[in-house]
Amino acid sequence: MILFGELAPGQPVTIQGLVSTLDVGMTPVREAIRRLTSEGALEFKGNRRVSVPQPDMTQWNDIAYARLSVEPELARKATENIGAEELARLVSYDDQLNAAIDQGDVRGYLEHNYRFHAYLYDLAGSEVLSSIANMLWLRAGPSLRVVLGRYGTANLPDKHAEAMAAMRAGDGEGVAGAIREDIEQGIAQVRETLLSA
Repeated sequence: MILFGELAPGQPVTIQGLVSTLDVGMTPVREAIRRLTSEGALEFKGNRRVSVPQPDMTQWNDIAYARLSVEPELARKATENIGAEELARLVSYDDQLNAAIDQGDVRGYLEHNYRFHAYLYDLAGSEVLSSIANMLWLRAGPSLRVVLGRYGTANLPDKHAEAMAAMRAGDGEGVAGAIREDIEQGIAQVRETLLSA
């Protein structure tokens, strides 16, 4: 729900509401909330309510800096571990992402974009950096959904084709550069949205 922006930044949610929506018990919801709060993906609002943080420009700049520090390095490292099977899976995620763009499917775009990046980063073999990247995606996802609501899917950044071409060539720096550009374009759109809010 958070990762793909189904909860908007600032939207309050009750713990009981999450129990009902997710159709699970109170204990798993409380444990998930505790974990997500510790990662900064949720914040307590009192009265048994939580919400997705609404980042200001300073916080968004911190998220952007962290993403640009971690994710291109993961992409570069992953290049060493990408064979035909791994590349085929990345191509499949990117094909699904492109279909979502063509159909104006915001959630589909967010889901397949995340899957592409998460799988690529897992291939780096760095559990610590991958967990940092996942935490950053949890913090960025809701803001990306707001951007998509404003821009639609037609103007979305997608440097995945360039990244995959570099993967085929075994060019780790090229992969890192394409992923950096992909992230920078998304960051610029979020900044523009925050400035106009």
